[in-house]
Amino acid sequence: MNNWFRARINRRALVAVFLLSCPGAFAQSGQVLDDHELEQLLSADHLPHDWFTFPPDEQWAEPADSWWMSFSNWVLSQERHHGSRIQRLGEWADRTLSGSSRSLPDNESYLRIGFATESEHGDPAQFEPEARFRLDVPTVKEKLRVVIESESEDLIPLAERRRDRQLTEDERSDTQTTGALRFLSEVGDAINLGMDVGARLRLPPDAFWRISADKRWKLDDDWYIRLEQRAYYYHQDGWGSRFWGGVGRDVGSGWDFVAISEIEWIHRKRKYEFSQTFNFFKRLNNRSTIAPRLGILGESQPQVRETNLFADLTWRYRLHDDWLFAEVIPAVEFPREASFKDRGSLILRIELFFSGNIRR
Repeated sequence: MNNWFRARINRRALVAVFLLSCPGAFAQSGQVLDDHELEQLLSADHLPHDWFTFPPDEQWAEPADSWWMSFSNWVLSQERHHGSRIQRLGEWADRTLSGSSRSLPDNESYLRIGFATESEHGDPAQFEPEARFRLDVPTVKEKLRVVIESESEDLIPLAERRRDRQLTEDERSDTQTTGALRFLSEVGDAINLGMDVGARLRLPPDAFWRISADKRWKLDDDWYIRLEQRAYYYHQDGWGSRFWGGVGRDVGSGWDFVAISEIEWIHRKRKYEFSQTFNFFKRLNNRSTIAPRLGILGESQPQVRETNLFADLTWRYRLHDDWLFAEVIPAVEFPREASFKDRGSLILRIELFFSGNIRR
């Protein structure tokens, strides 16, 4: 018990916590302790019973091994190993491309791996793996980034983007990996401007260009609004533009509300697609959040009409630290293609988020 206890904790940090929580418990509190004194201080016999989460009669019990403990320990070790690797990869690319010996540790590189099960009326549950990644190199040059992403948001249909968390990997569009140089700047009164020049990483490469601008305003003590405008051009898929607007506020009792409107022009289809969603969000505790939502999707051709109505509720639970999550998403939709008959579904998802970024 003592050897395991000493191996799994930062002993000096625990002494500090113990000193704060149990003042006057021992005479050495005002002295610098050597390693032997620390070992004695942190022995299971020395600490009070209320320090532990198990009853006194189980203090010397042998640890119970099980397949679940072995599996969970393996999962935890993967995050420790791969999170730092992804961080080092971003830093290496940063130093190599910039020619600088320094790199910013707080980049946005990540690898997100998930496993999702979807159950629908009349269909058996299906288990599908999911994976997305992003390599972000923030310091190649001032206000210039190199960004490599596993998917291109511009080429994902609007209806799919709005229902992304309701879908499993086989239901999503394959837009292929992209790489781009991203120039960031500010225009006027803190309007954020970004411009990307890059290509879809395939043979032959598909060059693209896009520009975006966004700004957030505080309307009063309660309401805020954020607007974003984007235009893009892909050599093989043509050009398009998108407007996004959201207005929201705190509605009390821990709930936040935001109404989001989006309209997109797709030139190759010669039509607009639009969406309107009403989103609510509440943090239940430091581990779980809940987010109900109502939405409507539509298009302008062959005439202005609704194509889908939907409602869903996302309950997200932090299983461990800030990288292992579980999601439960019950949803119902009323698609035009099914004469607006209801379709229910339930998504169960486990997601692992590997990143060296200390601010997830």
